[in-house]
Amino acid sequence: MTHFAHQYIDRKTQTVRTEKLYQDPIVNLLYTEIRENAQWLFDTLTSGWISKTLGWFNYDLSFSLSQKTIQSLINDLELDPSECLDDLYQQKTLRGIFERKIRYWETRPMPEAGDVVVSPADAKVLTGSLDDFSRINIKHKFFDYEELIGVDKQNWLETFSDGDLAIFRLTPDKYHYNHTPVAGNIIDFYEIPGCYHSCNPAAVVNLVTPYSSNKRTVTIFDTNVQGGTAIGRVAMVEIVALMIGDLVQCYSQTRYDAPQPMTQGMFLAKGQPKSLFRPGSSTIVLFFEKNRIQFSEDLIRNMYRPNVISRFSKGFGKPLVETDMNVRSEIGHSMHG
Repeated sequence: MTHFAHQYIDRKTQTVRTEKLYQDPIVNLLYTEIRENAQWLFDTLTSGWISKTLGWFNYDLSFSLSQKTIQSLINDLELDPSECLDDLYQQKTLRGIFERKIRYWETRPMPEAGDVVVSPADAKVLTGSLDDFSRINIKHKFFDYEELIGVDKQNWLETFSDGDLAIFRLTPDKYHYNHTPVAGNIIDFYEIPGCYHSCNPAAVVNLVTPYSSNKRTVTIFDTNVQGGTAIGRVAMVEIVALMIGDLVQCYSQTRYDAPQPMTQGMFLAKGQPKSLFRPGSSTIVLFFEKNRIQFSEDLIRNMYRPNVISRFSKGFGKPLVETDMNVRSEIGHSMHG
């Protein structure tokens, strides 16, 4: 069922593109044969220590990358060296390439309107409401809502229970800094332990609720404050995945300067670097209160676009197509703006 191409819509050109699924044969083997026939091995391979070891082996075990290797990576991952702060050709390890900083203030322009919500990452996105996802039997495939937010977080579970959401899937080739999607005060911040499942579409289709099974960090924003986006409360759930050794909170008010950890009461400006995923694939889920956000029309339209080969559509029997977009680009705006 999952051994076929996965396509998405490029937002800039509105063209259909086929994703390069890194280590796809391994992921398919892990989530079919091994999971079904050797549960102990599956549990071991998706554990934290194995994930960190694999990450070190893949991204740190190199004394010096050759110029030929670097150029091959740039070509294969379709990177743009000109947007980077540091010279990619001077990097000594793969980690240096994957954790690259970019001149986002020049290369990732952000809408000026105060009520606009922006993408937290260079990622492929799906949008909708929890009610809609429940009606078409998709929500419980991606995550268990209570588990994802935290079973003991009754206040936030009630706040977002009938609201809207956006799922951002980062692939290994993407820029790995996450940026703030809204402006506002942090009113809660907590971590939830878990596994390190892959975010490859095959894993989502074959493994029920992988996102809420993984280790994750939850940040709750109050945007109804001076200088805020005025879109109510917003939850940002950052989810680690296979070969992600860590998620570093490193908010910078200006470019990448003076990074800070998350603390309650902090005001975060919109579009600024908030955190860094270590190399690998990963996911961010944003939750909004009911009737507070109007998602961009093209993102909604693209989800149901026919004749696009999506593993999500095939696996769930419903049209479900992602849109690839840049960090800091608009995903929607306040319904009351």
